[in-house]
Amino acid sequence: MPHTLPLNPPAFARLPEAFYSRVRTEPLGEPYWVAQNHVLAGEMGLRPSEIFDNPDNLLYLAGSAKQYDPAPIATVYSGHQFGVYVRQLGDGRAVLIGDSVGSDGLRWEWQLKGAGKTPYSRFADGRAVLRSSIREYLCSEAMHGLGIPTTRVLAITGSNDAVYREEAETSAVVTRIAPSFIRFGHFEYMYHTGQHHNLPVLADFLIDRHFPECREAENPYLAFFQTVSRRTAELVAAWQSVGFCHGVLNTDNMSALGLTIDYGPFGFLDAYDRRHVCNHSDTGGRYAYNEQPYVVHWNLSRFASCLLPLVSQDDLVAELERFPDIFQTAYLQKMRAKLGLQTQEKGDDELVADMFTALQSRKVDFTMFFRYLSEVGNVHGEPLPEKLLALFNGPTEAFTAWIGRYRGRLRAENSNPAERAERMNAVNPLYVLRNYLLEQAIQLAKSGDFREIDRLHRCMRNPFVERKEFADFAELPPQWAEGICVSCSS
Repeated sequence: MPHTLPLNPPAFARLPEAFYSRVRTEPLGEPYWVAQNHVLAGEMGLRPSEIFDNPDNLLYLAGSAKQYDPAPIATVYSGHQFGVYVRQLGDGRAVLIGDSVGSDGLRWEWQLKGAGKTPYSRFADGRAVLRSSIREYLCSEAMHGLGIPTTRVLAITGSNDAVYREEAETSAVVTRIAPSFIRFGHFEYMYHTGQHHNLPVLADFLIDRHFPECREAENPYLAFFQTVSRRTAELVAAWQSVGFCHGVLNTDNMSALGLTIDYGPFGFLDAYDRRHVCNHSDTGGRYAYNEQPYVVHWNLSRFASCLLPLVSQDDLVAELERFPDIFQTAYLQKMRAKLGLQTQEKGDDELVADMFTALQSRKVDFTMFFRYLSEVGNVHGEPLPEKLLALFNGPTEAFTAWIGRYRGRLRAENSNPAERAERMNAVNPLYVLRNYLLEQAIQLAKSGDFREIDRLHRCMRNPFVERKEFADFAELPPQWAEGICVSCSS
């Protein structure tokens, strides 16, 4: 039986061959399903049974089909890694196998991650391990549940084939889905290798497929950069608002569509620490939580420099100078919502900053703080919820002072406590994909038990509504979770 996947040839392959290489996948031995995302399949206008019940589809998504027609492609890009320019990177273990169009007209690119070597693998094996594949699947879906733009994962296929990282692990292939996987690095490669004639080709490809409104502008390429800059500012504001740390914000890990892409050593804040680093390879803290907006701004400047053949330097610089205000506006909008505030006031930025100073002093759990804050009344001096005080291990002078200002702010806008609690709980998740939850699911999966993956996926699809079956996911992390160390190895 042939595969029944609704794939068209990748639109990216219409670009000149300077953008990609055709490749052969390397089959997995005896592949099996690890995870099937029936929800995403439905969103894409697909019938899950037609996708996941066909054994030939399993082989196709494991990189193990006898034939791929057309041949998959791996794209070439470069990038700044930890601030240092690397001339050629590219899809070292990811290949595009085709596009699909949903019943709603939305287009999706399908990419296999871990299906073997490509011309851009350098000295790597082109494989992905089960551990990192589970992390990417669950976090991309958790981010979607939080309403944050992201790539998605349709399926994971596994195999008992050995892959060697720090130790021997088993291999897996992730079927990644996105409107586009084009990164800042694709532009950097064409610019820095002197292929400036290909810059408008790539920009036009993106504009025509994803930013058609830019065609109406006096300079469509400037409008394109403005849109990418705005989307990127709003993306990092969303990250900061939920305590998400990306871990490796190199320019080659920055999406041109403003999506969260490349889930490596990520992490959600447990105990609040503005200097938290979730990647143990990041010894200098370049990608610490509080540095993310600044690094993303710097990455945009690298992207802007690649558009100099298309847009004047003055226009690019002017747009880059707008980024901090765009970010701050988006960030404060989200923080006001998290605090249940309905009006804008001068000094809101100080209210937010002082709140985090109070959290920093006692390393308060980021997620639970906002959920418990929803139960605080407006009345000055009214006792605070015991579980909120417990997060601080008792009241502190900084928090006591802050809560007084916060209550004053609520009274000034005649906030209704019950309505405010409902609003706050609609934007402040009860469940986030903490690293210890992932670690537990991964350890079970290594023994062949994939049920916790499915359970976490079901929970994280709607992280705002409390459900008894997921009560253990809403608990504070155990002490052993502090020892979890995540690296770029995957």
